[in-house]
Amino acid sequence: MAPMRHGFIAALVSAALLSGAVPAAAALPPIKHVFVIVLENQNYDASFGPTSPAPYLAKTLPSMGALLPDYYGIGHESLDNYIAMISGQGPNPETQADGQIFRDVMPGTIGADGQAMGSGVVYPTTVKTVADQLDQKHMKWRGYMEDMANGPASEAKTCRHPQPNQPDPTQTARQGDQYAARHNPFVYFHSLIDSPACAANDVPLTQLQTDLQSASTTPSYSFITPNLCHDGHDSPCVDGEPGGLTSADQFLQTWVPQILASPGYAQGGLVIITFDEAETGDASACCDEQPGYNTPNPGGPTPGPGGGRVGAVLLSQYVTPRSTNNVGYNHYALLRSVEDIFGLAHLGYAGQSDLKPFGHDVYNGH
Repeated sequence: MAPMRHGFIAALVSAALLSGAVPAAAALPPIKHVFVIVLENQNYDASFGPTSPAPYLAKTLPSMGALLPDYYGIGHESLDNYIAMISGQGPNPETQADGQIFRDVMPGTIGADGQAMGSGVVYPTTVKTVADQLDQKHMKWRGYMEDMANGPASEAKTCRHPQPNQPDPTQTARQGDQYAARHNPFVYFHSLIDSPACAANDVPLTQLQTDLQSASTTPSYSFITPNLCHDGHDSPCVDGEPGGLTSADQFLQTWVPQILASPGYAQGGLVIITFDEAETGDASACCDEQPGYNTPNPGGPTPGPGGGRVGAVLLSQYVTPRSTNNVGYNHYALLRSVEDIFGLAHLGYAGQSDLKPFGHDVYNGH
């Protein structure tokens, strides 16, 4: 009976691996709350170099946690990077063009590596996100979007997105409303926008302050997007602020201390601060990134395999202050790392067999 028993066990292990049910979460520290803050369009040397106009980002935060200087975007321009961070989907021509028209990915059939084939920006219900995965496990998630509720009276105050097959009216900032749908990845998936989940959990940034008041109201996964001024995208900004890294630094100085002082963070927190992409001109990549099935050139306007070197900072009780990790990571690795923390399967390119997630080289403080 031994050979049959061993064969049965081997089959079970094989099935579990294929389903993604055995991520490496068992060896990770007991992180309960992940906060991802995404800024815009800066090269690593500009953001973290000695002349950076963002000293809180470049000096203070690395002194409190781990600096990842070899962290990369996966394409140009913005939208394809945000999509990748929560779903593992690679670029297509319309996500690379920042989704000027809010139309479905067509034909949208699922090919190799879990990729939806074709072009468009709104993914079919068969394409899942980390938010869907957390919902499946009854774990709370939220996207916090600055200025989301400041649009015209006719537009939604949560889960705000363009009308189907219509141009995106949030491509440029307006006085009092600098929200950009293309920096809010959750609204590009039918699995979310066709259910109550998006309206309930994709909310204005102002809700974050309330949710941080207790560990029980703090989501397991928080994705935080500043407006077009405070993420560094615009400079100067439509309201007269300087924008660029100066305003991004001020945003971090306002919100990061609130997160670090929260009961949820004290319970076991991880803050990840990074950029969507480098400036146009840097289309470098890491991690054996593949071009995907829908575009020959992830670099978009710049020929190249990726979105350039942007860097990242991680803060946690489980990370040694002033540490530096020179391993290559990208947005697919970020998604895989989040999925590993919460014991989730790996979506899309986050499931590449040789992709390295954050491990004990990053969580080196426990």
